[in-house]
Amino acid sequence: MGKRKTDKIVFTNVDVLDAGAKGVSVAKAPDGKVIFIPNVVPGDVVDVQTFKKRKAYYEGKAVHFHEYSADRVIPQCQHFGACGGCKWQNMLYEKQLYYKNREVFNHLKRIGKVELPEFEPIKGSDKQFYYRNKMEFSFSNARWITEEESASGEEIDNRNALGFHIPRMWDKILDITHCHLQGDPSNMIRNAVRDFANEHNLEFFNPREHSGLLRTLMIRNTSIGELMVLIQFFDNNKEQREMLLDFLMEKFPGITSLQYVVNQKANDTLYDQNIKLYKGRDYILEEMEGLTFKINAKSFYQTNSEQAYELYSITRDFAGLTGNELVYDLYTGTGTIAQFVSRKAKKVVGVEAVPEAIADAKENAKRNNIDNCEFFVGDMKDVFNAEFINTHGHPDVIITDPPRDGMHKDVVEQILRIAPEKVVYVSCNSATQARDLALMDEMYKVTRVRPVDMFPQTHHVENVVLLEKR
Repeated sequence: MGKRKTDKIVFTNVDVLDAGAKGVSVAKAPDGKVIFIPNVVPGDVVDVQTFKKRKAYYEGKAVHFHEYSADRVIPQCQHFGACGGCKWQNMLYEKQLYYKNREVFNHLKRIGKVELPEFEPIKGSDKQFYYRNKMEFSFSNARWITEEESASGEEIDNRNALGFHIPRMWDKILDITHCHLQGDPSNMIRNAVRDFANEHNLEFFNPREHSGLLRTLMIRNTSIGELMVLIQFFDNNKEQREMLLDFLMEKFPGITSLQYVVNQKANDTLYDQNIKLYKGRDYILEEMEGLTFKINAKSFYQTNSEQAYELYSITRDFAGLTGNELVYDLYTGTGTIAQFVSRKAKKVVGVEAVPEAIADAKENAKRNNIDNCEFFVGDMKDVFNAEFINTHGHPDVIITDPPRDGMHKDVVEQILRIAPEKVVYVSCNSATQARDLALMDEMYKVTRVRPVDMFPQTHHVENVVLLEKR
């Protein structure tokens, strides 16, 4: 079967009406179908060239602007448009917050169909740039050629890139010279690694043939100035590897943890890899409200440290702890929320499926002299059963912060069986959160809702909901 033929239709003078899912804006075609258009702002009036036609919608790109929206700002980043990252960088920050808040409201109303209190104002981020504490960059010898470069007709000799994947193109990497997401020295480190690799003819990864030396670069930093750099190599060439790592230590003596991994499997995920320490220690430290958290290369930690503090503060506030409560923290990760609320609770029990995360949680609790937190490993739907409750006590409050897929229905059913007085539900995906709230609606009433913006310039939003027994 041949490729589906796409008629490239041009619609003129189209009003951009709304900000849609995944950071793409929405307009209406003359035939009534929806058009999804990236890199435009509600209020723009544009000509759209479609490149995909489906039964219910078109996908297209703006080829001419007749009017610019009053909500539009000039993107700060030179890579905006080509990079698939900060899709809302061309929109006023107040408007970003408006659309995020509205998305949460619509999900809870339409999917959850539950009665909602008035939302508390969305918690915006003081920092709108340079807020991330973790970035991952990919090496490739098949650099993405931008439209400008292509139009210039110039011969491009060096196709090496260190940057981000182009949306929908697994083998093409956009070479990044300055990213506005992570503070210094992140850009300096990435650019120095690329320049050194080019000067010394170190081979960049070939994603099609699975060959080359350099595969990925991860940089993590913390609010107290600690820094982790991890390079993932494909070829196991000791001499070239050590030449690059020695250069990094000499050029950036402030690196707290320099690590590497040799990964020759099909994908570049680190979780099943044996990570080697080259210099420094194999973790970095983060602080929050006097608590210290150890972060290793595989640790999950909220990627915006300052907003994580706000998110946890709202969570603790919603829980309304007096010091007498037994709290269960489901999907506890490395136990950050558990330890953050522990001072206000009698006891906190954290449960998490990843054994390494629980090992970190126990170690962090010890480091912080917290003796009223206990942590257990297991798949939530299996571990979190009647026997577990009998052993560890009946919770007064459950805090749950599941992954994007939301809670497994067995976990929801178990919460309903246990029936604590309060459930505080933290979510990074209000659509699955809304689905779970609908399942709990008979027993629990939603009494407080507050969205939190962890990721300015993107469409992502966290949300905290307080459920109280009816």
